[in-house]
Amino acid sequence: MMKTEVVKIDVSTGTAQKVTDFVAEEKPLYLFLNRVLYATIFCSPTNLKELAIGHVLSEGVLKSVAEIEEARLEKRTCRMRLRSDVALEKRLKLAEQSSRVIFSACGSHEPFTPSYRLRKIDSTFRIKAETLLNCVANLNHIAEIFRKTGGTHVAAIYGNDGKILALAEDVGRHNAVDKVIGKCALKHVDFERSFLALSGRLTGDIVMKAARAHISLIGSLSAAIDSGIKIAKDANVTLVGFVRGRRMNVYCFAERILS
Repeated sequence: MMKTEVVKIDVSTGTAQKVTDFVAEEKPLYLFLNRVLYATIFCSPTNLKELAIGHVLSEGVLKSVAEIEEARLEKRTCRMRLRSDVALEKRLKLAEQSSRVIFSACGSHEPFTPSYRLRKIDSTFRIKAETLLNCVANLNHIAEIFRKTGGTHVAAIYGNDGKILALAEDVGRHNAVDKVIGKCALKHVDFERSFLALSGRLTGDIVMKAARAHISLIGSLSAAIDSGIKIAKDANVTLVGFVRGRRMNVYCFAERILS
């Protein structure tokens, strides 16, 4: 966060007041895999190492943190040295990814389409509806940067008992998801016994990230869109939107939610 001067105008009282307020920051993170510049990610400058690790896992470039020999953060550059048996060039070619610039803004010029078919998740994960409601409802209360700026998305990973395992905020919703995946991967959390909660829309890219991490349930304060629903159905992921108050919309695989 940073501070800036703003003029707050109250139309109802016809007053204007100059005050100091907090705003969310956006900075570039340069991610190197071995000596290759893999991506420049525009993001909130927090949890950068976790963001880098979560990103390569959620994008399918690496299979697990065990393939990383070293991840070193130098200011806003993360240098990742991979195991010698990781065929990086082949994987980047298969994923159709290299030297990318990833902006924090949502949306793209064309509909989201995965570059390869996901493995279907075979999961016995179950969660009580009440637990899911409480976890998602609590997101904005525990998001410190959002409370002060209103300018970030928040994501969290919870166990099925409602215990929070990781929390992150970012100006980009996909970055927030990568951060919590990275945090949990470093702690060797069992993704198949946990679920993802977030504040942003449930789009195809978000669902794809969760599915690659073998997370079988996603709940959000916001809505799902068609690409998110399609990927969720293809990957056997339970997708839940509009988790607000005492209600929720379950778009697919509702059997994982217990009343």
